[in-house]
Order: sequence, then structure tokens, then C-alpha cells
Amino acid sequence: MKFGNIKILLGDCNVSTVKDGRGGIFTWIPREPIKEFNLVQFSKGKVRGNHHHPEFNEYILVVDGTFSVVTVDPATKQEIAMIASKGTCLYIPKGTSHALVASSDATCVSFLTKCWNDCTNPILRDEIIKQDKEYKDYAKKEGFIHSHEEIRKK
Repeated sequence: MKFGNIKILLGDCNVSTVKDGRGGIFTWIPREPIKEFNLVQFSKGKVRGNHHHPEFNEYILVVDGTFSVVTVDPATKQEIAMIASKGTCLYIPKGTSHALVASSDATCVSFLTKCWNDCTNPILRDEIIKQDKEYKDYAKKEGFIHSHEEIRKK
């Protein structure tokens, strides 16, 4: 299933893992090798993302909580949004702008197809969702590392 350029991946479950009463084992098989993964925590109401990755594809598996996922539809150039909750797995191809807004405290695992530290530009900022003042003050203090503002100055 597609959501803009983002693919929503369905996990496979061997039914016997549910029938035995212990819960289920759900499996997603990526199309390419995973080189790095990160546990990402969100505070309720906060935005993460607002960027795209020019050098790698990203898989996001929601472990706990609920997010609004925002991206840009390539056909209409309009922002679109969907809800993602525990068990949702997203495939975000390189170059795809995305932002996640936590509806509750939430956790996901981000899987990258290239190690962050091996990238020249692992992240380029986009402003899909307006950031709050707290984040803007932090970003200004830090110099907007790997941001669209920084790239435009070069």
C-alpha cells in the first residue's frame, strides 16, 4: 500500500505463533540490507523528521504510541497525513520528505540502508510541519546542522 512515495509494509505472521497463546511473531523483510538501526523516542506533541535523506532509504517500525505521518504527495504536491500506531512499518525512499508528530509519548525503530556517519549529507531539513519555539531556539543555537538553510548558503 502506498502513501505518497512512502510504502506501508504489512508484516507477515505465522498463525501458529498466535495459536499457542504466547502472542505473535510478526516479520517484515526489507528489500535491501540494513546497515544501522536507531531507537527513537518522541514526547507527546513533538515533531521529528521535517527532513529527507539524500543518501539512504529508511524503514520505520512503530513500537509504541501513535503518530501522524506527514509527507508530500508527488502527484499533487500537496501535504498528506495518515495515522501510524504500534505495528505500523513504513518504507521511506531516499529523497522523500517526511515528518512525524507524536499524538502520545511514542517509540519507533528507524532502520537505515547506509550508516549515518558514512554519509556526506545524511539529512536535509524540510519544513513540512512548523516546529515549536523550543526546537527553533535549539536549532538556531546548534547552527541548523545539515539543514536547508545551511545548504543554501554554500
